[in-house]
Amino acid sequence: MPFIASLGTYLPCWGAPRHRVPGSDEDAVTLAVEAGRAALYDAGPVERVVVVSRDLPLVGSSNAAVLLAGLGLDPELEVIERLGGAPATLDALSSARSRTLIIGVDLDPAGAAAVLVSDHGLQIRIAARVARSLPVRTRNAIGTVHDYGDPRLLHERGLVASLAAAWLDTPAAVAGVGDKQAADLCRSIPPSLPALGASASLFALAAMVDWGTTGLLVGVEQAGLSGITVVGGHAAVHRREPAARDLPPSDLVPGSEIPISLAAYERAFEAKVRWEAGKHSGSEELDFPPRYRVGEDGSLSTEYTLVPLPRTGTVYTECTVAVPVPGLPTPYTLVIVELDDVGVRALAKVTGTDPGTVAIGDRGRMVLRRVAVRSGVPDYGYAFDPQDPT
Repeated sequence: MPFIASLGTYLPCWGAPRHRVPGSDEDAVTLAVEAGRAALYDAGPVERVVVVSRDLPLVGSSNAAVLLAGLGLDPELEVIERLGGAPATLDALSSARSRTLIIGVDLDPAGAAAVLVSDHGLQIRIAARVARSLPVRTRNAIGTVHDYGDPRLLHERGLVASLAAAWLDTPAAVAGVGDKQAADLCRSIPPSLPALGASASLFALAAMVDWGTTGLLVGVEQAGLSGITVVGGHAAVHRREPAARDLPPSDLVPGSEIPISLAAYERAFEAKVRWEAGKHSGSEELDFPPRYRVGEDGSLSTEYTLVPLPRTGTVYTECTVAVPVPGLPTPYTLVIVELDDVGVRALAKVTGTDPGTVAIGDRGRMVLRRVAVRSGVPDYGYAFDPQDPT
């Protein structure tokens, strides 16, 4: 039976309290990294990662390299990208081995949650798994969605019939449906969840831990169902859930996009996405971005090692850009951040707040964001989030 050592949750700051939306620089990968890093805060080692979603940006390629880099994990770790909703996340959890990080991600409503499986902590066990077909809502290979539009059929022949087939006790929480449906099915008032897809099961589990609730947790999607029983124990819950606010007004001027150079993308990837500086032999100074150095004797040093940079810092100077840039929402704010304790300053775009609201001396953290989409390729880097760096 799996145990859970810690859980992490993340909600974008944009949208309504009950319906968050991703920012223009966020996608499923950046949300997954936020939740995963929250779950790994002061936690143990990781040997594999499972990410469950229906919204991953790269379908014909892998998202593993960016995910591992953003999480600060070894690039040789196994990453499983699993297509599915709330039941798929519980399936992954119930069959996971120790030291597995499981992340569920959704974009509508937006949110992500993660758990680190361990050999101690909160104990769970598998309760049920029902695979039935009732494809009320479908999406084909090119993204076209068809909705049959019969919520009564979905409720009675999907959810209720699957619960009956599973021979389950009355749940303590149900993920994958709205609050009213969940309340009608549960033994008491269940937690209100910010998502309906893959992350919903883990948000429900985090709420059960916070409330000290044990019992049955069920994840449903159309007619599919999975359930786990929360037996008891302790797990740490780390939440990154800022207050919701409206997206700031912005202008997007059409124009020719900047084409991507995949050769340059590959050269810069490790330092840019893993947030690392170059350190040359015999020198304590760090270079960001990493670069060659010319010695005092005129020799060229091309060998350096990559060193992780701090992810917290202070605004050294700032500038808000109001001139429209083709393909980029404006206005936006740029800052130079003095990173903590390393003598490195980094230029970054500000995220998570309205343009023009950051001041010199503000503290914050560096967070992985999608800085652009060029030639269909999402390009990732780091932005400055001026919220409390703790």
